[in-house]
Amino acid sequence: MLTETLRQLFSRDLHRLRQEITLYQDERTLWLTDKAVTNSAGNLCLHLVGNLRTYIGAELGGVAYVRQRDLEFSARHVPRTELLALLDETARLVEETLRTLPASKLAEEYPLLVLEARTSTEYFLVHLASHLAYHLGQVNYHRRLLDC
Repeated sequence: MLTETLRQLFSRDLHRLRQEITLYQDERTLWLTDKAVTNSAGNLCLHLVGNLRTYIGAELGGVAYVRQRDLEFSARHVPRTELLALLDETARLVEETLRTLPASKLAEEYPLLVLEARTSTEYFLVHLASHLAYHLGQVNYHRRLLDC
């Protein structure tokens, strides 16, 4: 039951992130920062893709992926079409992984130590969903503030 709820939440918020990226009137604005907004929407998008592909796709789904976290925050001017393709691939990967994840896996310890202490897979998946929602809000704010 929780897996289905998480699947729906990830699907909803990745779709919303896709919409936010699409709504930018000027593609160059995706990469702007400001003194009050230090991460660009493009970099937040890359960060979320890297995060979900690592922690859900690779660790739980067994899909080969090597994260380059530094590039998530340093890359610039990745074309919007490429960002959207990455989001689409990530949404499919998360969907497939969660759809096939056995419910018994949720109570098990998550395979990596990511937070301050070991957690269950269930706890870590909820953390990832809230992390996505947090950065989705930042992208929305970035767009409304800087894409004028």
